[in-house]
Amino acid sequence: MPITTCIFDAYGTLFDVAAAARQAAGEPGQERLAEIWPKLAEDWRQKQLQYTWLRAITGEYTPFWEVTKDGLDWAMERAGLDDPELRERLLALYWELAPYREVPMMLARLKAAGKTCAILSNGSPEMLDGAVDSAGIGEYLDSVLSVADVGIFKPSARVYDMVGARFGVPKEEVLFVSSNGWDAAGAAGYGFTTAWVNRAGDPVDRLPARPHHILTDLTTIPELAR
Repeated sequence: MPITTCIFDAYGTLFDVAAAARQAAGEPGQERLAEIWPKLAEDWRQKQLQYTWLRAITGEYTPFWEVTKDGLDWAMERAGLDDPELRERLLALYWELAPYREVPMMLARLKAAGKTCAILSNGSPEMLDGAVDSAGIGEYLDSVLSVADVGIFKPSARVYDMVGARFGVPKEEVLFVSSNGWDAAGAAGYGFTTAWVNRAGDPVDRLPARPHHILTDLTTIPELAR
């Protein structure tokens, strides 16, 4: 079956999750952050993900915004940063994350080819709306799907079910794209064709399913969707 529908994870895939810490580190008075921002951004992201997995296992769903704040609090404490104003600045910047540079053109090419394009994300609806608006990519998206509608985080099958429920397409017509190896593997096991955007050159996760395609960025997604 041909690919008709391209579904994208949001954070780390379309939007650069390190952008908030990077931008804040360049602002006046943030000399300490400038020294450690890559580690802070990494710790923030890892805790954010870990908290979604733990909440999915225990069935204790909470909006992604709360998970994001909890992850930042852990990362700042680890870094020895006791700065409420910096915390608020980082959280504000998270609503305006920059897209990766190839994202607008890639999405424009997909839409020109007649593909359905959507986001499927752990993010809270308001967070996703803010990021999409800030990046200026809303015109290329047919829908923005949030796990808030099902009350559980990825890689639960209930999340991937949202694609068929929204668009009425069989799994074989879906190309699912994520920068998270575990997410791409989960979606592959579910039945989607998957592309893992492995920007860091990491090894493939040892999981029951593997991504069908491994890319260094999103540039060639339109070719895969053909």
